[in-house]
Amino acid sequence: MNIGILALQGDYIEHVEIARKALQAKNISGEVVTVKDKSSLKSIDAIIIPGGESTVIGRLLEKTNMIEDLRETIAGGLPTLGTCAGAILMAKKVRDKVVGETRQPILGVMSIGVLRNAFGRQRESFEMDLDIRGYGRVRAAFIRAPAIVELWGRAEELSGFDYSEIGRVTAVAVEGSMIASIFHPEITGETLLHEILIDMVKR
Repeated sequence: MNIGILALQGDYIEHVEIARKALQAKNISGEVVTVKDKSSLKSIDAIIIPGGESTVIGRLLEKTNMIEDLRETIAGGLPTLGTCAGAILMAKKVRDKVVGETRQPILGVMSIGVLRNAFGRQRESFEMDLDIRGYGRVRAAFIRAPAIVELWGRAEELSGFDYSEIGRVTAVAVEGSMIASIFHPEITGETLLHEILIDMVKR
C-alpha cells in the first residue's frame, strides 16, 4: 500500500510520520511517499492533503498543473484525507469569517461548506477531546482552524461540537472515500484518522 502526502506546502513532514505509524498500527506493509507532481498520483492508493495555507496550496496545485488531475483522481474514488487547509481545499463551498467569499483555487470534491478562520487567529488555538463516531476518541488540536458548517448529499458528520459564536460545528466529515478534518491529528500524534483512511483503501 502506498500512501501519498501532498507536499507542496504545509506540515506534510509530520503527516509522513503519522501515516507510517498508522500503517504499523494496522500491521500493514506499505510506503509513505511525498506527492509533488501529477505523475506521482498514478502510484498511490490514498492521499493526505495537509494543513498549511489553503490559498497557497491551491495556487501551487494550479502552478504545477496538478489541480485537475488531483480533482479527477479523488472524484474517481482515491481515498483522501484532508486536514485543516486540506478540508478547505476539498470543500465545494468556502468563505472566510472576515472577508467573506475567497475566490481561492479549490478542488471542490466534497459536499461540505467551510468557514475559514472560524475560531480566530493563531493565538486563539485550542485543544479538546473529540469522539469520532464508530471509531473512538482523539485529542484534537485546532490551529487557525476552519469550521465545517454545512453538509449535504452523501456527506455525514463523524464528529462535531457546539461553539457559541457559530453554532453546530462539524469537526470530521466523511463522504464516500473522502474524510475532511478541521483539526490537526499530526500535532497531537493521533493516528486514528489515518487508520480510517487505510481502512478505506482495504475495502
